[in-house]
Amino acid sequence: MYFRSKEYGLRSVKMEILKISIYIISFVHFVTIVLALIKKDFWIFRIFDYPRMQKFVILSLLLSTFIFVFKNNLSLTDWILIFLLVISLIYLAFLILPFTVLGKKMIKQEKAHSSKVIKVLVANVYQENQKYAKLLDLVSLKDPDIVFLVETNHQWHEKVKKLVAKYPYTIEVPKENTYGMLFFSKYKISSSQVKYLIDPEVPSIETDVEFDGQIIRIFALHPTPPTPNENLYSTDRDAEILTVAKQVMKLTQPCMVIGDLNDVAWSYTTELFLKTSGLLDPRRGRGCFNTFHAKYPLLRWPLDHFFVSAHFKLIDIRVESPIGSDHFPISISLVLSDYDDSGRMKSSRDDQQLASEKTSGQKPDSINYKS
Repeated sequence: MYFRSKEYGLRSVKMEILKISIYIISFVHFVTIVLALIKKDFWIFRIFDYPRMQKFVILSLLLSTFIFVFKNNLSLTDWILIFLLVISLIYLAFLILPFTVLGKKMIKQEKAHSSKVIKVLVANVYQENQKYAKLLDLVSLKDPDIVFLVETNHQWHEKVKKLVAKYPYTIEVPKENTYGMLFFSKYKISSSQVKYLIDPEVPSIETDVEFDGQIIRIFALHPTPPTPNENLYSTDRDAEILTVAKQVMKLTQPCMVIGDLNDVAWSYTTELFLKTSGLLDPRRGRGCFNTFHAKYPLLRWPLDHFFVSAHFKLIDIRVESPIGSDHFPISISLVLSDYDDSGRMKSSRDDQQLASEKTSGQKPDSINYKS
């Protein structure tokens, strides 16, 4: 009897520790969800935009475990926890659903046919990565028409110079600060500008490419992320993204915005970008297409993007094989088609005001901005 009592007491202690652990982990996740709801630029609010799929999985496991283990002994406090977990899961599912096959597609699918297909490859190569051959092999295998590389310093510039033989039209902005850019095109570049929209050390590219008898305007970006070691606020990133959105809004020609935007596809900034620019996200209704972090399977989200105007239809979009970087490359194949903006997001007056505020050039007084 003594041993049974001791065993029961030990089991009770373990169950109590498990319950407390679930409460603590749940509380931490509730805090991250609330922080992401607060539209402040400080990094601690913006960084929790990223792992929404991970939070959904963790909260689902917590809820399942809690109900399965404690179903016969639930207090009022336990029921409150269950209610909060269910509400959180419904909210996260609402955010994630557009990036599953259950979501509405913004851009229609089209099978490859005799029309010309334009293929674009985007890769954050990671400046310290020295596996140059992997990137070159991928370009050789995929044979894209346009290649956009970011985090390219002078060493990367030198190692991929051989691409010029196949891609005679280039825009080269190598830098040692992880914000270098290299743009290669098979098609003629009729005009191009390297701009420093927000930060004098962070370039972006605006270029016109001649394709299939038309001019395609391409904006290639890599703004700073809102992290303590880069930029404590998302102000610069948001301003750059939305400045480009306002430029796109005025265009009538085919257009695309590409690059590592250091923002996830489901953030309120990305949604504001879509509403302001009128561009379409080909991932919606198809999947997340996570490109970061290549080395940690459980910590992945979509940081590298293609946004396209309603002149295009989608042939294919896919995350490519690793090249030694912390990002996976991503590629897209498109055809020019009849203009169809039925999938675009509508911009409200509040959206327009918020976009104007974020591009006004005002920065928080408390921050010392870094490149």
